[in-house]
Amino acid sequence: MAKYTSKPTVVNRPAEELAAKFSDFRTLQAGLDELPEEQRAKVGDVSFTEDTIKINTPQVGEIALRATERTAGRVVLEAEKSPVPMKLIVSFKPVDAESTEVEGAIDVDIPMMLRPMIGPTLQKAADQFGTLFANLA
Repeated sequence: MAKYTSKPTVVNRPAEELAAKFSDFRTLQAGLDELPEEQRAKVGDVSFTEDTIKINTPQVGEIALRATERTAGRVVLEAEKSPVPMKLIVSFKPVDAESTEVEGAIDVDIPMMLRPMIGPTLQKAADQFGTLFANLA
């Protein structure tokens, strides 16, 4: 497995509050709708259900990420119908009582010889997911 991690972003909310917010992904829709148009365009076609985040991209088509773990410290989503096994992990690390560090990571099973070719794209995706989750928080 290869792991690509975003830069941590500090959000002015307690970790417990963030974990509660991510307990039902439908609550994220309002935050997505409030993003500035430029950021919203970068996110693309995304929809939410209680347990899944569905992303539709021209390159890959629809990818559904289903929550398989939800704790106060992280949310783990696994890709369904993906050509390769993939997990998206969003970690919440308390900085103090009122702020939390949010970090996104993509854990994907790709052959070693393909990593130099698609690794930069996956790193960019990890950075975008980290930013997206921090903005939605």
